[in-house]
Amino acid sequence: MKINYFFRHPNVGHSIHRVFRTLIGELKKSLDVTIYEVPSEGSMPANVVKNVWFAYGKRDKTAIHHVTGHIHDVLLALVGVKTVLTVHDLVFLDNVKNPFKRLYKWLFWLYFPVKIADVVVCISNQTKQNILQKIKTDKLRVIYNAVDPIFVPVAKPFNQEKPIILHIGTGWNKNLDRTIEALSGISCHLRIIGKLKVSQVALLEKYKTDYSNQCNLTDEEIRDEYKSCDIVNFPSMYEGFGMPVIEGQMTGRVVITSNIEPLIEVAADAAVLVNPEDVSSIRDAYETVISNESYRINLIEKGLRNAERFSVENIARQYQEIYKELI
Repeated sequence: MKINYFFRHPNVGHSIHRVFRTLIGELKKSLDVTIYEVPSEGSMPANVVKNVWFAYGKRDKTAIHHVTGHIHDVLLALVGVKTVLTVHDLVFLDNVKNPFKRLYKWLFWLYFPVKIADVVVCISNQTKQNILQKIKTDKLRVIYNAVDPIFVPVAKPFNQEKPIILHIGTGWNKNLDRTIEALSGISCHLRIIGKLKVSQVALLEKYKTDYSNQCNLTDEEIRDEYKSCDIVNFPSMYEGFGMPVIEGQMTGRVVITSNIEPLIEVAADAAVLVNPEDVSSIRDAYETVISNESYRINLIEKGLRNAERFSVENIARQYQEIYKELI
């Protein structure tokens, strides 16, 4: 069975590459896999034409063409061949205010790709429901993201005097500003992964936060960050999935995340759920986790069990079943 995977340009971001690299590593054991990266970074009409033309040149009637996400428009080049589309989220629509730009993206990033694809995989039930609110289709399947096998349980004594709180991401949705405010006066070290904005540095200085910052880490370095921390902090405002929740649970760390979908779905009952818009809710979570040992241990044990749902073997098997149906 031959599968051609299409990825967005790597300069746009590595999150999808990272998720599918884990999956493809497992699928290569039984499938003939080819990987393509589109040549253009942007999403304007000229970029779309360039990427669609590139995808058209890779058409193969003997293969299944799997568009891995965020370049949905290349499905325009794949009419008449077997196709799978994975949709991670609809942030490209949900954050667009301009009605003309929104219509353009709805047509070329959602409507036409969904109509063309044989199967559309959603990485959470939340993403599935979001799509169904915008377009009627019976092609949707839910398959979660797989956690990289490099994440394994690593025991670490909890530093109650000054815990290391790991915060992944500095984008608008990662809620770093409220995190900084919520930690004011709490003895801890805030470890931030991602490029800081000037305003965020100013806020860290305002609240006299003990912090360190790192960017552009390898997968192994990210794994080591989880191993070194005491708490994984992910009170996000918007997510398509929320991989740090699973990576934290798989490592054996307490996870604090938001009481929104799909984070509730992903975390199950194995994380502290907070109101991401309420600083006091986030602060209460830190104080409870730091002070209550039995609560921490219980969450860690539940987290390890929950993370098993996202093993690469389990997720690869679900994709293989879809490929077999198309053949």
